Amino acid sequence: MIDDIPAGRRWRWWTVLRLGVVALWLVAAGTAWWTAPRQQSYDQAAADLAADHVVAYQWGDRWDADRRTPWFGTADLESSGTLGPLFGWRTPDGRVWWTDTTYFDQVTIAGTVREASYAGPGAIGIAEQLQAAGLDSPSAALQPLGNLIAGTGLAAAVVIIGVLLTGPAPVLGTRWFWFWLVCLVPFGLGILWWLAREHPWARAGSPPACPRQRSSGPLGFALGLVAVLLSSMLLLVLGRLLGDWWVPRLDAG
Repeated sequence: MIDDIPAGRRWRWWTVLRLGVVALWLVAAGTAWWTAPRQQSYDQAAADLAADHVVAYQWGDRWDADRRTPWFGTADLESSGTLGPLFGWRTPDGRVWWTDTTYFDQVTIAGTVREASYAGPGAIGIAEQLQAAGLDSPSAALQPLGNLIAGTGLAAAVVIIGVLLTGPAPVLGTRWFWFWLVCLVPFGLGILWWLAREHPWARAGSPPACPRQRSSGPLGFALGLVAVLLSSMLLLVLGRLLGDWWVPRLDAG
């Protein structure tokens, strides 16, 4: 049991664990921000193709946000019929971009692809450039680091939930209070809050003169829902002010 571990060793072990969880969170957050799909112009898509800067691509007609993984996941590009009008591509630096081929200034069509397969002249023009670049088959790995992002987030969550279930009772809130905050607060920020506020396995200090009542599970659930609402509003405002280069849209579309 954890309580049987000597205090000094327990403190060192917990310090390493905290740093490891924070490192996992930073890897997931940084990777998700870097690889999040960002909108670009039709001309930029054509320029990247002409410069041989496209290493993977996909066609679609919508972004499926329902399949987004928790915390740092982004929407997937889905297709249900003709190819387009949305075109997503990845550049050598790992960045992912997308454009709506419905909107373009001008496009030249040479008739080298099966036009009926594509959603309009803009998509046909991109398809002909793909053919000329030798990229005939779309890639199924537009965001190859998605599994890494999901895995690091899952690993951090498993560690924290394991501590909540098997470690000493939390001081400021019940186990259910922190469980709901860890699970509900977006982007794994509940984990960072827990790490900052609770100190399981830390060196024991003097017990408080008047022990305070711990926050309950229902309060944690309510705070988690409020955090979801506020974070959505904040991201919407920041996205309008700063653009999706700094604040990528979670629905990507």
